[in-house]
Amino acid sequence: MRLDKFLADTTDLTRSLATKAVKSGRVLVNGVKPKSAAAKVADSDEITLDGERLILQTGYRYILLHKPAGYVCANRGSAHPLVFDLLKGITNRLDMHTVGRLDLDTTGLLLITDDGQWSHHLTSPRHHQPKVYRAWLAEDLCADAEQRCERGILLDDDPVPTKPAQLQRISDREVLLTIHEGRYHQVRRMFAAMGNHVEHLHREQVGEFVLDPNLPVGEFRDLTEAEIALLAGKPVSQ
Repeated sequence: MRLDKFLADTTDLTRSLATKAVKSGRVLVNGVKPKSAAAKVADSDEITLDGERLILQTGYRYILLHKPAGYVCANRGSAHPLVFDLLKGITNRLDMHTVGRLDLDTTGLLLITDDGQWSHHLTSPRHHQPKVYRAWLAEDLCADAEQRCERGILLDDDPVPTKPAQLQRISDREVLLTIHEGRYHQVRRMFAAMGNHVEHLHREQVGEFVLDPNLPVGEFRDLTEAEIALLAGKPVSQ
């Protein structure tokens, strides 16, 4: 592999900026300044940038983010802050994507990866991954809300009712809602169809995977192999 490509793959530098870093003497290969950014490097070489050793990560990446409000699930081209801005220290993070989306003001469990097949499995309607949301409402919940969610709700501008959903009433203004599909703004639209308004929405669970209670808002961590397998519906290796 060329040195400039290695630097681009292990840092946030572009290949042109990597070339400049080599020319300015910021890069060492086995303790020696390389003659050119086009120099070939091997897996066994020790490469440093500004004294910090760089490690080339191989394989797919799987990240759990506790999404805060005010961030959009995109990696470029938005007037709002991006969830990828929160992935400090993750190289080539723009090569990754969110597994589904959360609205700008929705908080909670968000998965990010560069494994397209794994992501497709989680979002495909064929696999029916349930998603659990905690919602805080502006008005008291109507008396028959549980039954209406179970029967399916006809949303505004949508001729097909929602699939049966399970509503757990914590109080008249706080609920847990489990849905089995992912229509545009679905949870908010379901409560709007029942004459209510969602003041805050928080995703707590996808499939059998529950948001880590020890992960602070705005922070992220790598998923464990067991969690990756659990989300994919695969048996966990012992």
